[in-house]
Amino acid sequence: MFPEVPERFGRCSRKWRSALSSAPGSGGRFGSSVFVMAAPLRVLACGDVEGRLEAIFGRVRAIQAKSGRFDMLLCVGDFFGSTSEAEWAEYRTGAKKAPIPTFVLGANNQNTLSYFPDVSGCELAENITYLGRRGVYSGCSGLQIAYLSGTEAQQQPAPAHSFSAKDVAELKTSLLSTPNFRGVDILLTSPWPRDVGTFANSAGEIDTKKCGSKLVSDLAASLKPRYHFAALEKAYYERLPYRNHMVLQETPQHVTRFIALADVGNTSKKKYLYAFSIVPMSSMDPAELVKQPQDVTENPYRKLRKEAPKGKAPLSAEVLPCAPPPEESACQFFFDLNKHQGKKRPSEGKERGDSQPKQAKKPPQPTGPCWFCLASPEVEKHLVVSIGTHCYLALAKGGLSPDHVLILPIGHYQSVVDLSSEVLEEVTKYKAALKEFFRSKGKRYVLFERNYRSQHLQLQVIPVPLDLCTSEDIKEAFIAQAQEQQIELLEIPEHSDIAQVAQPGTPYFYVELDTGEKLFHRIRGRFPLQFGREVLASEALLAQPERADWRQCAAQRPEEAAQARAFRREFEPFDFSLRD
Repeated sequence: MFPEVPERFGRCSRKWRSALSSAPGSGGRFGSSVFVMAAPLRVLACGDVEGRLEAIFGRVRAIQAKSGRFDMLLCVGDFFGSTSEAEWAEYRTGAKKAPIPTFVLGANNQNTLSYFPDVSGCELAENITYLGRRGVYSGCSGLQIAYLSGTEAQQQPAPAHSFSAKDVAELKTSLLSTPNFRGVDILLTSPWPRDVGTFANSAGEIDTKKCGSKLVSDLAASLKPRYHFAALEKAYYERLPYRNHMVLQETPQHVTRFIALADVGNTSKKKYLYAFSIVPMSSMDPAELVKQPQDVTENPYRKLRKEAPKGKAPLSAEVLPCAPPPEESACQFFFDLNKHQGKKRPSEGKERGDSQPKQAKKPPQPTGPCWFCLASPEVEKHLVVSIGTHCYLALAKGGLSPDHVLILPIGHYQSVVDLSSEVLEEVTKYKAALKEFFRSKGKRYVLFERNYRSQHLQLQVIPVPLDLCTSEDIKEAFIAQAQEQQIELLEIPEHSDIAQVAQPGTPYFYVELDTGEKLFHRIRGRFPLQFGREVLASEALLAQPERADWRQCAAQRPEEAAQARAFRREFEPFDFSLRD
């Protein structure tokens, strides 16, 4: 049995306050790693207590009687309420005692400030400790708990029950300046983080784009907690775990689980108490720590991560290892992040100084009739708007818009990864010309390829008005709809190419913006054939869901020919094939 106050956490009294101001692991009673615990810690987390002490502690006693002792209770949200005084007096005077070491956050409103006599934290009653305004609690077990009391300030100076951007910045600095910082085990805040529901399962009646604090989002994005608990919204929400690294761009890191808890004793029977076991990050095998669950999602704060100044130098190594899927052999993806788009890695022959000319490789021949080989009688040539040396441009049949075009190789190639260097170079020239053309019309293009159940490469290029959505909105729409269909769509470095992540013959889907940003999915089973078009046609982007299927948009041949002539005329000033 554990003692009443587990010795591996240390006794929580006024004496521990000074340890909170020092960086974790800097020595002192709570920072030192005197004892490494092999067994997981058993923790309870609770939502708004609002003074219902008998209700919460009675529930804790019942759980411990059935399931054994827990090491601590962490309370977020409002611990005290407007009718707290009578129940609280019994605990404050020692007439009653909390059944488990209990750690609480501070006031969220002016009415309960008087219950917290010391802003830096103190023991409120036996076994009940106020953590303080902000800080890090590091037990002797190595468990790190970061906390931020109050709600986001709406005025300056910040009231005593609120936190400011300065509070968040100072808390971040105290941790991020620690050598080899990887994240914290637990983050406690009262407000939800703004946008936590992005790329995730529904939060029910809570609108996560309007609810919560942007400062808390920033804090969570930086501290990378393994668990993040919040309350105040009187709702229970357990978000799918999200990753804390950019796949294929950063080394794998642990995931974060966000859990919002309801108020104690609520009549709707919403969950207000959460039990879990945790081994401190400092005691875990690194490989075990970074394992990714099957339901992991993209990071909901990816915008914040991109906007934040980088604290570390960018990756300069050319080789970024990746963990292989269980069914595949180990692999490595190669990216040179310092390269400029359009430059190619020298061939092995050139690196050896071999100056022998290389014979141009002929494209493979189709096994049957092909609708897209330019020499084929099946090609609908009235849709062709530009012909280069190795590629041509054609209007899409049943296009999503009148200027929806395809970049196609003249010869028979199945996918981008199969293209010869000469063909790839001309594809790049067409992309540059289309970018300039569409930008002159106040649009940006979205390009995608589906190398699945197709035999001839088709690069679909669809313009989107600049004032309709940002490039970030486009990426979020693709990732969110992929998430709904359990498709893992990963962002890859801008200056990499698809041949670096997919071998010839590999089924895949990829999206590219005219900024060079790319999303990639390795197809391992079935894949929706109209996925790219459906996302662009959705309400989130072009708001033309009725045009998601090209077969419903096909026009008569004379109309198609007229559209092609009009496009050809407007594109002519940008068409390099007429000048080369």
